[in-house]
Amino acid sequence: MASFQKKYIGLLGGSFDPPHQGHLGISKIAIKKLKLKKIYWIITKKNPFKNKTFYSLDERIKYANKISKSQKKILIMHLENTVKSSRTIDIIDYLIKKKNIKNIYFIIGSDNLIRFHKWKSWKKIVKLVKLVVFSRKGYDRKGMKSIVVKTYKNKIIFIKNKPIAISSTQLKSRTRSIS
Repeated sequence: MASFQKKYIGLLGGSFDPPHQGHLGISKIAIKKLKLKKIYWIITKKNPFKNKTFYSLDERIKYANKISKSQKKILIMHLENTVKSSRTIDIIDYLIKKKNIKNIYFIIGSDNLIRFHKWKSWKKIVKLVKLVVFSRKGYDRKGMKSIVVKTYKNKIIFIKNKPIAISSTQLKSRTRSIS
């Protein structure tokens, strides 16, 4: 009898301010290692922990589509207007309840582990999805000491990847110094 394998989708959310090769790199790794059917880049208007964005939402969506165009399994989405929220838990609830997507890998960098316990309904997020953590240069050790890891370590999948040194913050500071 053939075994039934659940089809998982990946969620990579954030402001993508701007989208970059690090986002693309972890998406490719996630698709391959986790055998994802699709990965959704959920682009938010702004990070709730930051004051403002550098690039407009339209610019970020346009560039995300441009850098991911050769990857058929990456879909760019902006759901805040539909969901009426930018919060991760509300996006996940929407995908589960309205789109009937049940098998979700939620992909974050190890930098996000540090403040994950400050996210709205963070415990519910970990219960609804499989949390997947990618290494980020300079954040792994601190992330491993986080509240979410101490509470749910057995529910988190850690991907061993070469730490990604590029960040949106670095790209914005380079752009500011050129202008």
